[in-house]
Amino acid sequence: MAGTSGGEARRPNVIVVFGDQWRAQATGYAGNAVVKTPNLDRLAGESANFTHAITGVPVCSPYRASLLTGRRPLTHGVFVNDVSLDPEAEGMGKCFARAGYDTAYIGKWHVDGHGRSSYIPPERRQGFDYWKVLECTHDYNRSAYYDGDDDTKRFWEGYDAIAQTRDAQGYIRGRGGNDKPFLLVLSFGPPHNPYETAPEEFRAMYLAEDIELRPNVPEEMRGKAREWIAGYYAHCTALDSCVGDLLKTIDEEGIAEDTIFLFTSDHGDMLGSQGHARKQRPWEESIRVPFLLRYPGMPGWLPNETDAFIDAHDVMPTLLGLAGVEPPQGIEGRDFSGHIAGGDDPSGGEALVMCPHPFGEFNTALGGKEYRGIRTRRHTYVRTLDGPWLLYDNEADPYQQRNLADESEHAALRDELDRRLQALLDASGDEFLPGMNYINRWGYEVNARGTVPVRQ
Repeated sequence: MAGTSGGEARRPNVIVVFGDQWRAQATGYAGNAVVKTPNLDRLAGESANFTHAITGVPVCSPYRASLLTGRRPLTHGVFVNDVSLDPEAEGMGKCFARAGYDTAYIGKWHVDGHGRSSYIPPERRQGFDYWKVLECTHDYNRSAYYDGDDDTKRFWEGYDAIAQTRDAQGYIRGRGGNDKPFLLVLSFGPPHNPYETAPEEFRAMYLAEDIELRPNVPEEMRGKAREWIAGYYAHCTALDSCVGDLLKTIDEEGIAEDTIFLFTSDHGDMLGSQGHARKQRPWEESIRVPFLLRYPGMPGWLPNETDAFIDAHDVMPTLLGLAGVEPPQGIEGRDFSGHIAGGDDPSGGEALVMCPHPFGEFNTALGGKEYRGIRTRRHTYVRTLDGPWLLYDNEADPYQQRNLADESEHAALRDELDRRLQALLDASGDEFLPGMNYINRWGYEVNARGTVPVRQ
């Protein structure tokens, strides 16, 4: 870390960039030969690449609330979309601000719960000062935002991810002689559907007929899945270009050595795999996300790959640990900074995944169900309120096409994984109740689709 004028060690800058609904399988560095992500591919070679990063509750608002607070969704209460995160929560922005950081947030927020187009006042910004944010939109070419304390609705010019990246670049360049470290979060809306709305130059790179599908996409969905994925990859490549521009600015400003840079996503997208769309599901395409963390100024820094199961609530304590900032009391996430430096994996080789309350496109009428599951380095096991549901050997069956849960020869394995799952539930205080119990406990109201009504 660079020194200040007084000789005191200066804390590193922290930049967190994440897309919405970007699955781990949609990057070149992960082995996808179709999607074009040259900047992320290069970044992967310079980073700690968490190849098995997990989103334990694979849906938008729960991820964001856990990212900000270091707590699990059943603790902070944001286990469904469009509800409010407690303004008094001890979160990322506040912790870094108390440690002397300037704090900035640009893009999608989605933890305010007062309407997707409503102005968010300072007391509900979780400690972020520089503020160009909208609660939620997927109209990427007419995307609104609010600037600081001005409640006038403004609009990003053109495709919002590009405009937001330009703003982030301006924030970095405009710091001039400011010697304070900064925390900058850049939250993109894409590649979340609608898939067909990326800029034309990126859409032209992908034709539906050229898309290679995962073998777990059923025949009846293959045509639609190719169309979805062509547009999805166009968004991914557009965002990859944005990441490249941001990294170039970091280099030009001479701060790469003293900057922790994280690229990740809130959850994946089924895109036709297993006959499903979107998220909330327990399959690989939904729960696994890209996670690249680069910090060249870290003593003994060495890019590497790790199969540790880092989750959303682990991000905040890990960044605080890398920056030498004390975490708040009651945090549930684990600090992976020692592991990044070559130490033990605090995940123990397993991760808890869940759907506390199925809603929206995964509501019970559409086959959605409450579940709890465990992902180990080899297996995925998932239980519903009715008992075992899914069991996969991910080494022998990487596309999860053979469900072993009801096969008698795998009963001992299923029972062992069930015991390990129960141990994780016990350790986290999870009673695994019907979803409406949690809805009622937190006083939320839902419609017939199990969804908190969306207010604009």
